[in-house]
Amino acid sequence: MAKKNRVAIVGVGYSDVSRGSGLTLDKLTAQSSVAAMNDAGIKPTDIDGVVVHSFPHQFVSSTHTAAMLGIPDVAFYSGNVDGAAYSVAAMHAIAAIASGSAETVLTLRTVHKAGAAGGAAMLGPQRGIPGNMQFGMPYGSFTGSHWAGMYMQRHMAMYGSTEEDFGAFAIAQRKFAVANPTESFFHEELTMDDYLNSRYIAKPLHLLDCDYPVDSSSALIFTTEERARDMKQKPVFFDSWANGTTAEADFSLVRDMTHSSPWMASKRMWSRTDLKPSDVDTAGLYDGFSFIAMQWLEALGFCGEGESGAFVRSGATSATGSLPTNTDGGACNVGRRHGANFFIEVTRQLRGTAGDRALPNKPEVGVVSNAVGGFAACALLTAE
Repeated sequence: MAKKNRVAIVGVGYSDVSRGSGLTLDKLTAQSSVAAMNDAGIKPTDIDGVVVHSFPHQFVSSTHTAAMLGIPDVAFYSGNVDGAAYSVAAMHAIAAIASGSAETVLTLRTVHKAGAAGGAAMLGPQRGIPGNMQFGMPYGSFTGSHWAGMYMQRHMAMYGSTEEDFGAFAIAQRKFAVANPTESFFHEELTMDDYLNSRYIAKPLHLLDCDYPVDSSSALIFTTEERARDMKQKPVFFDSWANGTTAEADFSLVRDMTHSSPWMASKRMWSRTDLKPSDVDTAGLYDGFSFIAMQWLEALGFCGEGESGAFVRSGATSATGSLPTNTDGGACNVGRRHGANFFIEVTRQLRGTAGDRALPNKPEVGVVSNAVGGFAACALLTAE
């Protein structure tokens, strides 16, 4: 990104996070927003943009959020429901600031545990089954786990990967989660037997391959480089960012499941920077299902095609490895934050506020990603 238009992350925050908080979407959104403003050392009157990404059936309005928080005048706002979860909100905000449409933008992702099935549970014959779901739902295929199992099976058929490869990632994630007791829901390390003995959801997808549905809201505040220099926290900058899609919007119909949208987004992101995969010190890779993060490892060029299992088993994604990955424990352990947690965790690592989880290599460059299949997004973050 051109130096004069650099965008920085200056505040991060979470709401209370639980399996059944009883809190409304508004309450969760307010909690994370206030936490992020406190982290940045700013007030609602310092914000002139709000961007929210929501589930369609759990919609959070950007203009309503601004009014709720006491933001008097919003120069840029967006409330979107399509695409790569939190990354969509982040990229709308980056574009708004880089273009001069706004100066300081609050970005949000709020979700209730009840939305784990993406709204599919709210459908049924009495309401009709829309779109392509009409061809799968009658046969029991209606959640992400069903297409995820197909993606994993295809990787196994193409490259000879095994369930133990996916288990290695789940085990590596849990090690980070154990080191993050205040945010993780799980505090005991996993063994391979634990993983293999967990029940199948959509074979070969195990329960322990799945993120953990929770009630949560995550907030990050972006601003210009000039403003960022005067704020409370050390700024973390966006170096490059990109979206990607496949020709097929339906995840179940993606023609090449081992080369889905992460490959398109990754190629585009690397084309916009002088940095290389070898320059990256830490990663926050979306793990709505464990195989997604592993596809990102391959797509981003950290290992060869089909080699993500061996890469993880080598210890490369551990705290002392070449690419510490999902150092908060990932969404499989800290709960579904729909990608926002990776932006927050990589930001904390790069600015040196990760506390006991601070990586020994003092990272300077990090990568974050969201989604798989029909659409995806990724971004490079730098400490300077």
